Amino acid sequence: MPKTDLKKRITAAAKAGLSNAIANRRHLHTNPELSFEEHNTQRYIAGQLDGLGIPYREVAGTGLVAEIQGGQGTGPTVALRADIDALPITEANDVPYRSQNEGVMHACGHDVHTSSLLATAGILAGVKDHFAGTVRLLFQPGEEKLPGGATLMIRDGALKDPVPAAIFGQHVHPPLEAGKVGFRPGIYMASTDELYLTVKGRGGHGAMPHNAVDPIVVTSHIITAIQQLISRNTDPTLPAVITFGHIASDGGATNVIPNAVRLKGTMRTLDEAWRKELHLRLDKLVTGMAAAMGATAELTIGHGYPFLKNDEVLTRHAFEDARRFLGEDRVVELPIRMTGEDFAFYTHHLPACFYRLGVGSPALGGQRPVHTDTFDIDEACLETGSGLMAWLAVSSTRL
Repeated sequence: MPKTDLKKRITAAAKAGLSNAIANRRHLHTNPELSFEEHNTQRYIAGQLDGLGIPYREVAGTGLVAEIQGGQGTGPTVALRADIDALPITEANDVPYRSQNEGVMHACGHDVHTSSLLATAGILAGVKDHFAGTVRLLFQPGEEKLPGGATLMIRDGALKDPVPAAIFGQHVHPPLEAGKVGFRPGIYMASTDELYLTVKGRGGHGAMPHNAVDPIVVTSHIITAIQQLISRNTDPTLPAVITFGHIASDGGATNVIPNAVRLKGTMRTLDEAWRKELHLRLDKLVTGMAAAMGATAELTIGHGYPFLKNDEVLTRHAFEDARRFLGEDRVVELPIRMTGEDFAFYTHHLPACFYRLGVGSPALGGQRPVHTDTFDIDEACLETGSGLMAWLAVSSTRL
């Protein structure tokens, strides 16, 4: 089948499958499950794959790997990934598909990713006689929680027998309106590590600080000094950020100096060598400053995801393929961002392309950011998401 005819067929299939994709998305949104607890989600995805006649196997506890064999003979394997877990957020939206699991919500769009990939699977099953090779579908758990479900998928052989020639992933992007997508060749997203710091002093009366070792004052100096690691020690051309989002003392009152202060934060950068160096400098800084002020400090670093790098050649091919499929005005190039994603692990194993799916709409009454209790989407994005991913998969088997 000529590529132009295949494009028309995929476009038509995406349009025809939109209502089913929306139904799947709403079911998943109504029944979200936290990272590594996606047992019902796994069963639901398996049921949908059974209905399409697509074989699969369970991996990473609550994940699935499925494969669609092309009918045109041997060819490369192309992997497509969707994450399936939700966040510990109570939904505020008053919609028919509101989360029924209190305190759990698909606030990062993983319901969109999963329903889109299921729709893509249906499209590819319908055109499998017109491409060579294999399309491997990865339904991955635990993207939102360390160590990241991608590491477990890789551990369980999701990238083996054979190693895919390429892997694609897409992620919702509320600032971009539905019907559009965005790409970024090269380094795109930051590494992300979790910081847990405890500063221990000696408590006492607030009116007699000379008889105590005030961990709050020590902590304030440490926080300021840590920011200087970014402003004075990091190469100004290299993005990096350290943020503490949680500070709490062990006790304390208006006139009581506590014994200890505990902090939680994040460290992000776009260079693995500097990431390792920052780990060492952070530990040396906090212990040294605390000791100089009569306190002690203990730093624990939760090693998270590496930086995400999109393969230059693959991503530029995908950019042009997307323009051919959607139209030039619906495909944009994106800036680097300091958020993290465990899809990054895949990008350090094989050529990868992680792109953004527009989901915004004026009808939603303004932007609905991810990781908020009002996140929502224009469901028309599912037609774009499923059709484009099918098109990229088929196009990549012909590279």
